[in-house]
Amino acid sequence: MNVINLYTDKSKEYYSNTRQDIFSFVPSEIKHVLDVGCGSGYFGKFLKERLGCTVWGVEPDVDSALEAKQNIDNVLNCPFDRHIALQSQKFDCIFFNDVLEHLIDPYQTLKYAQELLLPNGYIISSIPNILHFFTIYNILKTQDWKYEDAGILDKTHIRFFTKKSIIRLHEDCGLKIINIQGINATYGKKYNILNFLLRNAIKDMRYIQFVTVAKK
Repeated sequence: MNVINLYTDKSKEYYSNTRQDIFSFVPSEIKHVLDVGCGSGYFGKFLKERLGCTVWGVEPDVDSALEAKQNIDNVLNCPFDRHIALQSQKFDCIFFNDVLEHLIDPYQTLKYAQELLLPNGYIISSIPNILHFFTIYNILKTQDWKYEDAGILDKTHIRFFTKKSIIRLHEDCGLKIINIQGINATYGKKYNILNFLLRNAIKDMRYIQFVTVAKK
């Protein structure tokens, strides 16, 4: 099975998440948005309804891109690279919602994204946390690294990140992080006991993802 099939075989829900868990990180003043990996455009639609902004999207999946055209203003059905036809558009916020881990070179992607920013623009990303407690627990318990259809061990993930490596990724690309927080925390008896015994030293392992807000 090739890489294209891995994406086309995903469920429709994979591409239609509104990602309301991101909204609290979104600056209220943004007017021109680029959503990279926009899926079916429901996150962009949510932003349009809440903020009244113009939303462009980039989405390689054909069916999802067609649906996104019903939800946001402009959709490019292609990978995100320097060859995309953005018509000299600039944006005050560019989103990578669980996208960077799918890329061979997220460094060059973030560097290019900065060229598309308006002055004082933002880059906001959501990236899975490979050190999520229950992911690590299951790997240790089963002695196996089993890829899944979605989630932290998604079979289409090429890169894996921790909080520290997320910070380093952005800083190495010349970005200044103004906020980074964990989202979608999970808890359980084993985690709670171990975190207590370690005096809260593994507090960040509760989070499935980290959201990063950065500027040039």
